[in-house]
Amino acid sequence: MVPFNRDTPGDEVMRAYSSEILGKTVLITGPSEKGIGGETAIYMAAGKPKLLLLAGRNLSKIQPVIDKINKQHPDVAVSFIHLDLADQSSVRKAAKQAAAEIDQLDILINNAGVMAIPKYTTTVDGIEMQFGANHIGHFLLTNLLMEKILASGPGARIINVSSFSYIYGGVRFDDWNFKNGVEYNQWLGYSQSKSANYLFTEALADKLKSKGVLAFAVNPGFITESNLQSNSGITDEMFREGYALTLKVLNGAPMPALLPKSLAAGTSTTIYAALEPNLRDHSNAVLSDCAIFDEPLMEHARGADKAEKLWALSEKLVGEKFEYS
Repeated sequence: MVPFNRDTPGDEVMRAYSSEILGKTVLITGPSEKGIGGETAIYMAAGKPKLLLLAGRNLSKIQPVIDKINKQHPDVAVSFIHLDLADQSSVRKAAKQAAAEIDQLDILINNAGVMAIPKYTTTVDGIEMQFGANHIGHFLLTNLLMEKILASGPGARIINVSSFSYIYGGVRFDDWNFKNGVEYNQWLGYSQSKSANYLFTEALADKLKSKGVLAFAVNPGFITESNLQSNSGITDEMFREGYALTLKVLNGAPMPALLPKSLAAGTSTTIYAALEPNLRDHSNAVLSDCAIFDEPLMEHARGADKAEKLWALSEKLVGEKFEYS
């Protein structure tokens, strides 16, 4: 594997793997300007993929990314897909539109997300917003696009962007809505959704093993330049609360280094997950700083039993079963 480090910018990683994306079709959720997804799309365009599908809620936030790609790489096709992950009807329409435009999907990057929403809110379908948008929306989108992913054949990849902030707690399988908001805490809600990202990755890796489709979870790092925090309305007080909760959860264990990364470096691990050829034998790996993260996740975010339980709950919440053999 090509050696990189936590500060390697995404364009450098992309140059190392440019041959791996040539002629491929890629879909990225949440590719807005000044966000990890948008920068990932811009860097990936340099490798001359066949088509970049950019899926998000607001064209106005994604158009600058499209314009930049068109200017720098006019030979790369780019298509906007309207996608609101907090509305299952929108997810279904987006999947239908995407499927109509492609024969196969080689790389799916589930990047979009909301973070630590201060006030309890729900999706259109009545699911706590962070769990609903960060996990359930992506669960539905991924499965609705599975026919196109399988059409790509062995080596197709699904990338789920997660976070170190999964540590605060796992999926509340019997109370994902925090007693309809009575027990809601923004960090516990975020943690539930990020733990779900890891379990979803584990379930995908297991269910798609016989098909040769790979699934990876990515921890991009602490990206202060990203628009995720500003779009979610996170305040300094909320960060202090999150820090205190981290100390409580670690219970005396060393605090992991949370050194901020540049936005350029924040894209690197996603690109690495999508393109590094030597990851083919490591489906279900958690990746951080352009490498496999060797430390085991906390128990609430791993294990076949929890992964299968989450899959069943997700099927229930979208009203549809998805089986692969």
